[in-house]
Amino acid sequence: MMAIIGMFFQDGLTGSAWGDWANYTASPLRAFENELGVQAPVGFWDPAGFTADGSTENFARRRQTELKHGRISMLATMGYITPEITGKFPGYLSPSAGLKFADVPNGLAAISKVPAAGWGQILAYMAFCEVSQDQSAGTPAAAGDFGFKVLTASDPEAKKTKLAAELANGRLAMMAIIGMFFQDGLTGSAWGDWANYTASPLRAFENELGVQAPVGFWDPAGFTADGSTENFARRRQTELKHGRISMLATMGYITPEITGKFPGYLSPSAGLKFADVPNGLAAISKVPAAGWGQILAYMAFCEVSQDQSAGTPAAAGDFGFKVLTASDPEAKKTKLAAELANGRLAMMAIIGMFFQDGLTGSAWGDWANYTASPLRAFENELGVQAPVGFWDPAGFTADGSTENFARRRQTELKHGRISMLATMGYITPEITGKFPGYLSPSAGLKFADVPNGLAAISKVPAAGWGQILAYMAFCEVSQDQSAGTPAAAGDFGFKVLTASDPEAKKTKLAAELANGRLAMMAIIGMFFQDGLTGSAWGDWANYTASPLRAFENELGVQAPVGFWDPAGFTADGSTENFARRRQTELKHGRISMLATMGYITPEITGKFPGYLSPSAGLKFADVPNGLAAISKVPAAGWGQILAYMAFCEVSQDQSAGTPAAAGDFGFKVLTASDPEAKKTKLAAELANGRLAMMAIIGMFFQDGLTGSAWGDWANYTASPLRAFENELGVQAPVGFWDPAGFTADGSTENFARRRQTELKHGRISMLATMGYITPEITGKFPGYLSPSAGLKFADVPNGLAAISKVPAAGWGQILAYMAFCEVSQDQSAGTPAAAGDFGFKVLTASDPEAKKTKLAAELANGRLAMMAIIGMFFQDGLTGSAWGDWANYTASPLRAAREM
Repeated sequence: MMAIIGMFFQDGLTGSAWGDWANYTASPLRAFENELGVQAPVGFWDPAGFTADGSTENFARRRQTELKHGRISMLATMGYITPEITGKFPGYLSPSAGLKFADVPNGLAAISKVPAAGWGQILAYMAFCEVSQDQSAGTPAAAGDFGFKVLTASDPEAKKTKLAAELANGRLAMMAIIGMFFQDGLTGSAWGDWANYTASPLRAFENELGVQAPVGFWDPAGFTADGSTENFARRRQTELKHGRISMLATMGYITPEITGKFPGYLSPSAGLKFADVPNGLAAISKVPAAGWGQILAYMAFCEVSQDQSAGTPAAAGDFGFKVLTASDPEAKKTKLAAELANGRLAMMAIIGMFFQDGLTGSAWGDWANYTASPLRAFENELGVQAPVGFWDPAGFTADGSTENFARRRQTELKHGRISMLATMGYITPEITGKFPGYLSPSAGLKFADVPNGLAAISKVPAAGWGQILAYMAFCEVSQDQSAGTPAAAGDFGFKVLTASDPEAKKTKLAAELANGRLAMMAIIGMFFQDGLTGSAWGDWANYTASPLRAFENELGVQAPVGFWDPAGFTADGSTENFARRRQTELKHGRISMLATMGYITPEITGKFPGYLSPSAGLKFADVPNGLAAISKVPAAGWGQILAYMAFCEVSQDQSAGTPAAAGDFGFKVLTASDPEAKKTKLAAELANGRLAMMAIIGMFFQDGLTGSAWGDWANYTASPLRAFENELGVQAPVGFWDPAGFTADGSTENFARRRQTELKHGRISMLATMGYITPEITGKFPGYLSPSAGLKFADVPNGLAAISKVPAAGWGQILAYMAFCEVSQDQSAGTPAAAGDFGFKVLTASDPEAKKTKLAAELANGRLAMMAIIGMFFQDGLTGSAWGDWANYTASPLRAAREM
C-alpha cells in the first residue's frame, strides 16, 4: 500500500511509471539543488513553490529567514524542555519586582511573568543580532555564519556540514516548538493536563452506558450541553434503535455474499425468486409492495408493543430479549454496553457500504465500474494534486455541470481564505499577545478582555459584527465574479495571489487552494478542541485520576502501550469484573494457542495413523485441516470436547483470590515456586495468547476465504497474478507480488522489459551498497585517485559527499562503463542478456537449475540492496556522514535524557 501510493505519486509527478528524475532537467527544483539543506532521499523540496521564479535573491532572503527561525525554535524548544528536566535557576529573576525564577511557569504562561525590563533585554538582544553583522548578499552572515565557533570552522567542508546540520535541526525544532505551543495553548500547561476538565459538561453523563476509554464521554456536537437527562434518554433510545437496525443491515449485506441466497420464491405471485434480488441498495427496487408492508408492520410492532416511556426497561433498550438482558444488573449493563458499541460500529459500517454501493453500483464497490466515471470530468482543474488526483467522494460533480463546478470552486476558494485567516486568528494572539487599548471604548471593552477562540464570539460588540458583515459584503460586491471573469477563478488582483505569467498565476492559485484546504481542516480541528474543552487550546492534564490507571500494574501490561483498554471495560474500576475478564482472556488465549497449533501441526508432521471413529469407519487421514474438519467430527467427538471443557471449568476452584482465578492451574510449565518467575511465565502466556487470538482469526479468515486451511493458492486458478508466477524472483511466502498491477495486462514483452530494468537497478544498488560499506571496514586504496589533480583516495569522503570529489575524467569512465554494459551485449527479447545472464561466471552456470538459482538469488539480493541504498542515502543526507554518525548530534535533545 505504501509502495503503490509512492509509485502513483512519482508517476503523477514525473509522467513516468518510475518517476524518472531525468524528466526534471528544466525543473525549478534543480535551480537550488546544491544549496545547504538539500538532503537525500527527498532532495530539494519546495511544495509551496517559493523558488518557482528561480530568483537567487529571493532564495537567499528566505534562507536567512529559515536559519533565524530555526535558531530561535531550537532555543525555544530547549527552553521548554530544560526547566522540566534540570529545574529552574535559584534566586531572583527581578529582585526589584520580587520575582524569583521559580515563580515563572513553563511555556506560554511565562510570557505574562517577564518584567518590562526583561522584554527590553530580549528585544535589545534581537536587535543586536540583526545589526551587529553585515548580512547583505554574499557576506558570511547572509549564509548563517555569524562566527560562533560551534557553527563555523576554518575547513569549508566542515563548515558546510555544520551549517547543513543546523538547518536540519532547526527545521525539526520548528516542528517541535509548534507542537509544544499547541499542547500548551490547548491545556494551559507546558506539558498538558487532563485534570483541568473538572467542570466540563462532558462529565454530566460520563457514567452512562456507552462511555468507553480512552475517549471517555464524547459529544463533539454538544447535544448534551444543556445537561437535560430527558433529552439524553430520548437520544439514547434513538441511538440504540439505529444501532440495532444497522447491525441487521450490515449482516444483510454480508451474509448473502458468503452463504448465498434462500432457494425458492420471495414472491410466488410475482414470480420473484430470492436469487433474482441483487445485493445492496439495488435490492430496494425488487421488494414487492407486500414486502414493504411487512417491513413497516414489523417496525410499527417494535415501537408499540413495548412501553418505552421514561424509566421503563425498554426506554433503556431492554426489550426482554434473553440475549440482551440478564437477571444480574451488572451483566445486563455489560450486555447493553456491548450492544451500544457494536451498534456504533455497525452504523459506521453500513454507511460505508451504502457509500461504496451508491458510488459504484455494486454491493462491494467494484472499482472496474469507473471506466466512464464523472470523477474524470474535471481532473485537469486547479487543485488536482498527486497522488490522489481528482477526488470528489461526495459526488458533487456527478452531474458533469461546468457551471456548478465553477460555482463550488468559488465557494471553496472563499472558505479556504476565511479558514486561513481564522486559523491565524487563533494562533497569533497566543504567540504575540493582544493589541493594547480598547476594542470598544464606548463599551469599555479592551482587546485584552476578549478570550481566544469560540468564546470571543460573545465579546464582539454589535458594531464589530456590523464591520465584519460590511467587509464580507464589500468582498462580494466589489468584484465582478460572473462566469469567465478573473474573480470567478479566485483572482481578485491581490499581488500575492496573482501574476502576469499565466503559469505562475496558476501555480499560486493552486498553492492557495491546497493551503486553504489544509486551513479548513485546521480550523475545524481548532473549533472541535475549543468546543470540547472550553479552552482555545484544550488541556491534557485532567487524566491524573484516569480509570486507565486502575489496573496498570496488572499482568499483561506491556511497553510501549502500557495499560490499554480502548473498549473501556475497566472504566467502572471494579476489580471483580477485571478479574473475571482476565480469566476469560486467559482461557481464550489458551484455546487459541491450541487451535493455532492444531492448524499448523498436521501440515508439518502429518496426521495420526488409524481410525478417529472405528464405528463410523472414519480415519484421522480423512479429516481435512481447518474449518472443514468441523463437518467430520462425530457426535461422540463433540461430546468428548464438551466434556473436557466442562472438566477444565469445574475441576478447579476459580473463585476470586484463588491461584486458578489468576490462571495458575498447577501446570508446571505455567507456574513456579518463585513468585517472580511465575509472574513472568503468566505474563508471557498472556502475550502469547493474545498473539494466538490474532493468529487464529487470520487462519479462520483465509480458510473461509479460500476453502483451504492455508488459503490454498490453487483456488485462484484464473488470477492474473498467476501469469508470471513461475518467473524468477517469485519467493515464498508472498509468491508473485505485484501490488501496482504492472502485469495486469498479461504482456510478456512488458514484463521482460521491466525485469531487465529491475535487474540493472538491483546490480547498481548492490555495488553502491558495497561501495558504502567496504571503505568503512577495509579502509581506502593507497595512493592517488587522480595524480594530475593531486587527489588521493584517502581524500574522498564516504557516501554522497564523494560525488563532489570525483574528477571529470572519473565521471567519463563511469559513464563509459555504463554505456559499455548497455551496448556490449545483445539484450533483445529472448537473448540470455535479456534475462540478466551476461556470461559472468559468478552469475551463470552450465546447469540450467543452478543458473536459475543464482539469478533468482541475485534478484532477491538486488531488491534488498535497493532498499538498503535508499536508507543509506537517507541517513547520509540527514547527518552528513556515510553512516549517519551519531557523533554529529552533539547538541541533540535526544542525548539530554540518555545521559541523565
